[in-house]
Amino acid sequence: MFTLVRSRVRTAAFALSAVAALAFGGTAATAATGAAAAPAAAKQGPTSVAYVEVNNNSMLNVGKYTLANGGGNVFDVAVVFAANINYDTGTKSAYLHFNENVQRVLDNAATQIRPLQQKGIKVVLSVLGNHQGAGFANFPSQQDASTFAKKLSDAVAKYGLDGIDFDDEYAEYGNNGTGQPNDSSFVHLVTALRANMPGKIISLYNIGPAASRLSYGGVDVSSKFDYAWNPYYGSWQVPRVALPKSKLSPAAVEIGRTSQSTAADLARRTVSEGYGVYLTYNLDGADRSADVSAFTRELYGSNAVYTR
Repeated sequence: MFTLVRSRVRTAAFALSAVAALAFGGTAATAATGAAAAPAAAKQGPTSVAYVEVNNNSMLNVGKYTLANGGGNVFDVAVVFAANINYDTGTKSAYLHFNENVQRVLDNAATQIRPLQQKGIKVVLSVLGNHQGAGFANFPSQQDASTFAKKLSDAVAKYGLDGIDFDDEYAEYGNNGTGQPNDSSFVHLVTALRANMPGKIISLYNIGPAASRLSYGGVDVSSKFDYAWNPYYGSWQVPRVALPKSKLSPAAVEIGRTSQSTAADLARRTVSEGYGVYLTYNLDGADRSADVSAFTRELYGSNAVYTR
């Protein structure tokens, strides 16, 4: 199988150390402020997900695409990429870190996040390793995992987010004297996070040691995820997670880099094989309506319209 390792720009993230299941087919959302959101136009078809590199691009780009037929949002879930799991060598514990660009988005949630939520788009925070030895798969105890889960759910509550996305890359397990991946860590983490935020999204970027350690002590956390997706852009790979097809994205495309013909083929296969999610990465501020239309025609029977 052809696999294309994704090309993410993480320079600023590294240099600065400074879902109960939800349907997205055009349902109304409620902003974290409690104000009722404007209902999105009805849309039939898979859930579309857009990762945004906030080191370089605005989250608001996600809300600029609608379907020519009906006017519904093209994207249902926007992922803020990315916060980090860092390691404090003094306390010997993991902590949640926001680089200056992620922090700017969160601090300006009223203008960067709420407008998307008011359109009916869910906004999720991705959390990624940062070369410091801390990762989701090497918490030394259940208490340590639960403590970090609390940091995640507190951030979701504080900034009015709709959930957390786990991306177990670049942890570099063993750095700073940290442990290697163990079988219990991620199970304890996901279990605690789901208990903390039963109505929010928890998604899995299906890569790294954590993704292969979903069961421990008779507990399988697969069902605690709302979504799991293929991490290799330009390819088709069904995540090996025990979720229904409606919650899986075997297709993954990088907008502007994956060819339009490949994006269309992957979208067509998503529909024909009955999968319910379509993953995209690196939506930038350019008019990408041609790239986006390549897959929306197959997913929803409509071109995409870009509005500045």
